[in-house]
Amino acid sequence: MPSTANLRHVMRRCLSSAIQATAGGSGGHARTLSSTAAEASTDPVGRKSGVPEIGQEPAGPSMKTVVPGPRSAQLKKELDNIQNTDAVHFFVDYVNSRGNYVADVDGNILLDVFTQISSLPLGYNHPGMIAAFRNADNMVPFVNRPALGSFPPGDLVERLSDTLLSVAPPGLKHVQTMACGSCANEHGQKAMFMAYMRRQRGGRPPTEEEKESSVVGKPPGSPHLAVLSFRGAFHGRGMGALACSHAKWFHKLDFPVPDWPMAPFPQLKYPLEENQRENEQEERRCLEEVEDLMELYRKKDYPVVGIICEPVQAEGGDNHASPAFFQGLQDIAAKNNAYLLVDEVQTGCGATGKFWAHEHFHLREAPDIVTFSKKMITGGFYYKEEQKATEGYRIYNTWMGDPSKLVLLGEVLKVIREENLLRGVQEVGTYLLQGLVSLQNQYPGLMKNARGLGTLCAADFHSTAQRDKVVATLRNRGVNAGTCGTAAMRLRPSLLFTHHHASIFLEHLEATLKEVHTGKTA
Repeated sequence: MPSTANLRHVMRRCLSSAIQATAGGSGGHARTLSSTAAEASTDPVGRKSGVPEIGQEPAGPSMKTVVPGPRSAQLKKELDNIQNTDAVHFFVDYVNSRGNYVADVDGNILLDVFTQISSLPLGYNHPGMIAAFRNADNMVPFVNRPALGSFPPGDLVERLSDTLLSVAPPGLKHVQTMACGSCANEHGQKAMFMAYMRRQRGGRPPTEEEKESSVVGKPPGSPHLAVLSFRGAFHGRGMGALACSHAKWFHKLDFPVPDWPMAPFPQLKYPLEENQRENEQEERRCLEEVEDLMELYRKKDYPVVGIICEPVQAEGGDNHASPAFFQGLQDIAAKNNAYLLVDEVQTGCGATGKFWAHEHFHLREAPDIVTFSKKMITGGFYYKEEQKATEGYRIYNTWMGDPSKLVLLGEVLKVIREENLLRGVQEVGTYLLQGLVSLQNQYPGLMKNARGLGTLCAADFHSTAQRDKVVATLRNRGVNAGTCGTAAMRLRPSLLFTHHHASIFLEHLEATLKEVHTGKTA
């Protein structure tokens, strides 16, 4: 048997080979990552950071073709022989994407303010993330993906404590990892159902009748229970998550859904300071309808056991509501012995300037469940003691997350703390939103309703076609932005997005708005 030292030497050699193969495996651009420490460099706004040998972040966008270019078009045609590609925007050269810039296979370099649908906390090829992968001590969780529910690694408690629990929403001390946001919301719903039925049983174990009837999907083992959600919401593509999603038809067409209530989400008028009375009335109206639906379903003997909401409705159009609205939701849930699940899949991990967006709302106590994914690298949910499963295999699947993602999350949290990124998000977000407001005032026939928390910003256009034209023109100028709702452009930059990057974005957006407004290329 080889000694521990020899085994570690072999592991390091294997890891080095794996890294070189990975770095050289895209688009024919062979690159290797040196094991030497990355040199320190300074970006245009003065932040010092280690830069890997694959290169520094570009100074700005650089365009060679339209997007998608000919190589992307060819690859899309080839992929379409295998699977549907209607959702593909362009093919990415991940080896040459760096920081806040994404490179495509046609050699274009774009400032990315969408960052893989809000899922890259530190941008592309961050040196700390690469170092975590290069560290031989981290090889085991990358190579072996355990079935965590049955065979967790010995260091799991330590990793959870150092990462997820170290940033738990105030008042929550329990966490369950999952693979993605959709399954986090699915299992969060299950946790609410189980907690509710345990309370209904008064703590007694389920009867044999309940067990047997549940297998065939009949009462009393499969009770009539509901979750209340909101028009415009999106919580994932699993069947339970889809039952609470009401953003776009293509999410739901052809799929059966349970008879669960849907309440209106406030449609605020902007600027907020000029429409305070109307917005307060709108939020009161929506809260009253939530209460009416709770009562209606109780009378139908179909009780609502939980309310699920997003701090900002993302896919539905970046719809915001005030802290008073969310405080009211929590009060209604408590009044009706229901739980409050806050879906932070797109808003968590600092995107709004606070680690959790619901911290902006000053709730009287922690939500019962908070789900997460995207920038958190792993999916999962935090919960209170009452929602903790009391039997094995009730909250369960094969993997239940991935410890290697906790390794990467650990690096993300380290950078957030050391570089005080949340303060940066707040400051840059203020600057970004001010720029959007200025541009909408300059081009009122195009853009309106600029809004945001931190750098999670959006603006509306007067039609879907107008929005799509602006976003496409902006992309061909070298900025990749996202869309949501029927006419909104959404921004989801990395946490390392600075005033420098925001200025580049606003400059290109201004040129784009001028081009669309005049019909002339600037």
